[in-house]
Amino acid sequence: MSNDQQPNRSHPQADPHFDPEQAREQIVNGESHRRADRDLEFLNLPELRPVRLQLEYLKPELAFEKLGISTTIVVFGSSTLIDPEDAQQQLEEAERAFRNAPEDEAANERLQRAHSALAKSHYYAIARELGRRIGLHGEGPHDNRLVVVTGGGPGAMEAANRGAHEVGAVSVGLNITLPSEQQPNPYVTPELSFQFRYFALRKLHFVMRARALVTFPGGFGTLDELFETLCLVQTGKREPLPVILVGADYWKSVIDFDYLCNEHMIKEEHLKLFEYAESAEEIMSLIECWYTDRGRSLLE
Repeated sequence: MSNDQQPNRSHPQADPHFDPEQAREQIVNGESHRRADRDLEFLNLPELRPVRLQLEYLKPELAFEKLGISTTIVVFGSSTLIDPEDAQQQLEEAERAFRNAPEDEAANERLQRAHSALAKSHYYAIARELGRRIGLHGEGPHDNRLVVVTGGGPGAMEAANRGAHEVGAVSVGLNITLPSEQQPNPYVTPELSFQFRYFALRKLHFVMRARALVTFPGGFGTLDELFETLCLVQTGKREPLPVILVGADYWKSVIDFDYLCNEHMIKEEHLKLFEYAESAEEIMSLIECWYTDRGRSLLE
């Protein structure tokens, strides 16, 4: 085709009002120009899930290495457990409210809950004392080889972190982002308070350094962590460790392990995967004896 026959290609006309500085500012402030590690919208894309998972693994991992934390005792339990003194005060307030309005259903329910909270408040005291004992283990509160790890919230978790805090030891709180936002309890060591997006990574950090699991009375979350740990040990996915259920009456009412065994759902040997305890002293004794009987150290 000759030049005369070439199709007429029109060229866009330059914008007579084009301002280079304004254009540069628009580019610099644009989404695509934003550095990837500072672009939260980008980091929250579904395609970036593998990166987020890696970040949630690395952030606590590096903090633990920095502070020399190599082994942990994990404490689980209900977020509703409260200090005995607070429980007694709540009961007295509930009793006054009920006396003033004995026909009020809400006042009656509050009274029943207050009685229940007081009856279970000794578990808070046990968890608090356990936190103290773990904090003083080894060469004292500045020995970070063995530390308390909790879910970072209130109740039994707060009590264990509080006990460690009271003897000057560090402790860990692994919180989780939930629809009903849970605030970390004030006794977690600030440098060791982590908030997770994914349960999977949170669970990983619970078990990977754990030398014992201590489970206080609790609900779905506590049961989830207990059974997951038992399953990991049962299936050989992690090495055995002492699992202590605090409050035999509670746990035997909630779960009939003997029935599971009699129905051949678990083996009799699986009943040896856990033990019951009623005090902080007994918990620590069971844990230490578990390792001594196997010729091992709790701090190894």
